[in-house]
Amino acid sequence: MKMRDSFNPGNSEASSKGQLAHPLNIAHLEKLEERLYKVGENAYSYVGNGLSNQSFVEGPGGLIVIDTGECIEEMEAALEAVRKETSAPVVACFYSHFHYVGGTKALIREIGEGELPIYGHVGISDNIARFGGEIAPRVTRGLVHQFGLMLPEEGEDGLVHVGLGRFFRNPRHAPYTQGYIPPDITFDHRIKFEVAGLDVEFIPAPSDATDSLTIWFPKLQVAINNLLWPALFNIFAIRGEEYRDPRVLLRGLDDLKELGAKHLIGAHGPPLSGGDFIEGAIEQYRDSIQFIWDQTVRGANLGLTLDELVKFVTLPKFYAETYLTQQLYGLVEHHVRQIYFGLFGWFDEDESRLLPLPAPERAQKLISGFGGKEVVRNAIDVAMAEMDFRWALELSSWLVRSDVDSKGRADAGELEDRKRLGGSLRAIGYSTTSSNLRNWCLTRALELDGSIDLSRFREHRFRSDVVFSDSPERSISALRVLLVPERVVGYEAALTLIIKDEGKAGLKIRNQVAVPFPGDNKGLIITMTKKNWADLIGGRRDLSSLVSEEKIECFPDYKSVQRFFSCFDHPSLNKLEEGNLID
Repeated sequence: MKMRDSFNPGNSEASSKGQLAHPLNIAHLEKLEERLYKVGENAYSYVGNGLSNQSFVEGPGGLIVIDTGECIEEMEAALEAVRKETSAPVVACFYSHFHYVGGTKALIREIGEGELPIYGHVGISDNIARFGGEIAPRVTRGLVHQFGLMLPEEGEDGLVHVGLGRFFRNPRHAPYTQGYIPPDITFDHRIKFEVAGLDVEFIPAPSDATDSLTIWFPKLQVAINNLLWPALFNIFAIRGEEYRDPRVLLRGLDDLKELGAKHLIGAHGPPLSGGDFIEGAIEQYRDSIQFIWDQTVRGANLGLTLDELVKFVTLPKFYAETYLTQQLYGLVEHHVRQIYFGLFGWFDEDESRLLPLPAPERAQKLISGFGGKEVVRNAIDVAMAEMDFRWALELSSWLVRSDVDSKGRADAGELEDRKRLGGSLRAIGYSTTSSNLRNWCLTRALELDGSIDLSRFREHRFRSDVVFSDSPERSISALRVLLVPERVVGYEAALTLIIKDEGKAGLKIRNQVAVPFPGDNKGLIITMTKKNWADLIGGRRDLSSLVSEEKIECFPDYKSVQRFFSCFDHPSLNKLEEGNLID
């Protein structure tokens, strides 16, 4: 297999549950199966409980928990597993980064009375809030695609795994209860503590999160990290993420190697043991990332466009000899594009990208130039028969992108053409080693043929509990990205939100933008409890009903406040008494 290949056309097989996937994709499931590993004499790692591992280190003073998963139920399952090995009391919690901190309240339930010290990077809480605010719809939609959240459990399109774990959330744990508790011992630099009778060192090591830490127990020779995964590192996440600079990651891996650990526990995948083996694994892992970086930069300096670069950068075959550097999660060709974008932006010196036609117009011209829809359809069918799936994918996208749907997106097309596009996506999904690509392609295919509806993931949906736990300044500021410019032509106003017993925050509409300000006693004023504000922004209640129930005070009057909120694309704020939305 050439390492640059995103997929091997026709190379798929059925799993025990009937899922069609690349043989390596199916085989990788063995590394992700549910199991509590004992690591050395004093550590444990619970793999397969969800997307991430929950790990434990036992010291003379008790049990340290590292990462608490996605929800309380996930952490409860991990505690149940580790209690078969040790009865040591939980005395501390460490967060390796902000992704897997949702089950901490399960620890509070177990310890009962008393305080639980929680250690973590100073940036954790801000990262959690940032990804749940302004960009929430795009982030959530990306999660649905990358992690196959709406794929069936069985059958050809069924979820096999998500690359780093068996699933994003374990279905056995539903309904999922959030239990995040912010860390109370925070830092942003290398620092040492004594915890549970053990010396422990925290080493900042940004990877897929800016707040990632490597946690080192020198006496036990155990390192816990979020750097070395059970697959080639994901420089680009297909769900959409901020740029991950590989150069920063390399420094973290070099620091990890220098520790000389005899046992290595990861945020994902099975632990590794043996000093020489771990050193070699880390070295090869970091070198695979450097290879992608160096050769992408080399090709860019030579003047290659992005499409040329993804062919130019090919990982040597020996990297495919271990699952640690196989393309079982993301893809090299996607990582190459992301490195280029991170360094130089979207323009790759391809003239056609300077001023491209809008998608529908371009697709229409391509179809016309090709000879019409029937000619394109025939060409798609030929490409599929010849297993030329890349070409089939591009051709079929023309037919779907040549017209706009009811929401104005270039995503219409006749059902037979949507099914053609879905067919090319399925062919790719069934034959790729990458779980990210498989899940994305199959999710999109199911949407194209009408099997699933993803429309709700293209609307801004605030979570009431997040709004309630957050500051009013942050939640009202997030409305900026919901402003509809056409609704504020010639309109200027300032509104102050007063949260009873909490404080105030403000938003000004001017020059067709919404600008946060501290709030004052001038202009429009709206007063309510934090619970009502969370329910309003979270979509549980609407403005008109809360006003009619006298749960909101409006100054100088309701109509003026309603006019202000009508400028935002948010159903709860736009709903009128008669039930219609302002348009």
